[in-house]
Amino acid sequence: MLKIWGRQSSVNVQKVLWTVRELALPHILTAAGGAHGGLDTPEFLRMNPNRQIPVIDDGGFVLWESNAIVRYLSARYGEGTLSPAGHVGRADADRWMDWQATEWQPSMLRAFLGLVRTPEAQRDAAAIQASFELSVKRAMVLEDALQGKDYVTGSRFTMADIVLGCAAHRWLGLPGVQHPPTPAISAWYRRLMMRPATQGVLTLPLA
Repeated sequence: MLKIWGRQSSVNVQKVLWTVRELALPHILTAAGGAHGGLDTPEFLRMNPNRQIPVIDDGGFVLWESNAIVRYLSARYGEGTLSPAGHVGRADADRWMDWQATEWQPSMLRAFLGLVRTPEAQRDAAAIQASFELSVKRAMVLEDALQGKDYVTGSRFTMADIVLGCAAHRWLGLPGVQHPPTPAISAWYRRLMMRPATQGVLTLPLA
């Protein structure tokens, strides 16, 4: 059975949990990271010396890095569905997954940490605002790309929607800021929320 280490409030763990639910894969989740700790044990360090979650063990194959895990599970258990068939479809999904990791997610990090994980009296308002404004610019790239599409790569739901959907959950849920109108993102996100596998992922409060 697939083993997963992580905590459900982590956006990177949420990607993996959503993926395994889409694929109906039996799995065991071991709480790790954050208040759960456990990242400095010899056993965990043998799996991931970076002390980061998530980590999976699939029949003895240990893998870390959330987007790599989503790609692996999608290719192994969802080839032609979550993992698009053909070089072009796969590259398109990969492009958006990399964009999430290198552009959109980092842009909103300081806003998220400041607004969600920092007591109000200790917040750096200027840093939060700068981060949010940058995240809006990045979000508009996705808004433009979703014009006339049901999903990120076209008419079919793929692994790219999982990764970006988790990022959108975090961005749309940022409290105390004024989100601009993003009708394409909003319509796409509503479609994602209708998927049963998002329950317990996109329904979780930010933490």
